[in-house]
Amino acid sequence: MGKKLLNDYTIPQLTGLMAQLGQPAFRAKQIFRWLHQKRVSSFSQMTDQPKTLLARLEEEFEIVQLQTARRQQSKDGTVKFLFTLPDGNCIETVVMRYTYGNTVCVSTQVGCRMGCRFCASTQAGLVRSLTAGEIAAELYAAEADIGQRISHIVLMGIGEPLDNFDNVMDFLTIISCPEGANIGMRNISLSTCGLVPMIDKLAERKLQLTLSISLHAPNDAMRSRMMPVNNAYPVAQLIAACRRYQNTTGRRISFEYSMVKGVNDSEATARELARLIRGMGAHVNLIPINPVDGSPYSATDAANVRRFQQLLTQLGVNATVRRRLGSDISAACGQLRREARREAET
Repeated sequence: MGKKLLNDYTIPQLTGLMAQLGQPAFRAKQIFRWLHQKRVSSFSQMTDQPKTLLARLEEEFEIVQLQTARRQQSKDGTVKFLFTLPDGNCIETVVMRYTYGNTVCVSTQVGCRMGCRFCASTQAGLVRSLTAGEIAAELYAAEADIGQRISHIVLMGIGEPLDNFDNVMDFLTIISCPEGANIGMRNISLSTCGLVPMIDKLAERKLQLTLSISLHAPNDAMRSRMMPVNNAYPVAQLIAACRRYQNTTGRRISFEYSMVKGVNDSEATARELARLIRGMGAHVNLIPINPVDGSPYSATDAANVRRFQQLLTQLGVNATVRRRLGSDISAACGQLRREARREAET
């Protein structure tokens, strides 16, 4: 059995660990700062800790470090990383630059089992979920590379965050902690394909993050063809869960809507979408999809995306078009990882 990752521990969990090791409680915050603020790579760098404690920690724990397997930078400033985990698996992380600061898009799993037809991340299935410390390490490695602070996080990379619920919740606790990166919940967005029971579970926590729902279609026939998860949690159930979430948390929901040519981009579909979510005060984020090899879907042309947006607006739905970033560096989620796997197999 391998060593546990000390990066995975929240301050309360570290406090419990210190008690087990016969150490005073204050050492938990000290160690947490070393890991998540100073971001040391070895126990020997924790210079204010007793050597006996460090030796004990080194026996049972390790500090996760990601290695950069590939790095691509777009002409628009977007940087995409293929990081190698200690077990040899690879994940993708993307840094996007906006006027309000740098945003990192993190992966929460190695692969994905949701099966969305337009996504490269899911084509090889799920390998395993990431731990809380591994997800945090994506931000730390990206920040070290660009030499600038990252102020916003989106959990929209490889994997379904709510399919890795406990580890993602620990990650959110760690990353928002004042003794660590101290990124406020209002600067964090979590995207889900629509796991209804987990949306309800998330609502109970009343976090101030932004919940984004990957909707992509306004009815079951269309959505099930695009997203198999809809067979388990149909549109009516999903929208009901979204309304419960809003009522419980007081937070507005964002709906992600990938525009697919000839599939979900008609005027009739826009009207159906407006009827479905009108009155929720929700925001629709229209996404011109990046091309994905092996997918039967192609992107709607820009003019049609604008028409779709304008119609939604006329029908009383707040809709914007996501700026397309990194299309020249395989920025569609999962593409870089898949390319690396293919090369390794040849």
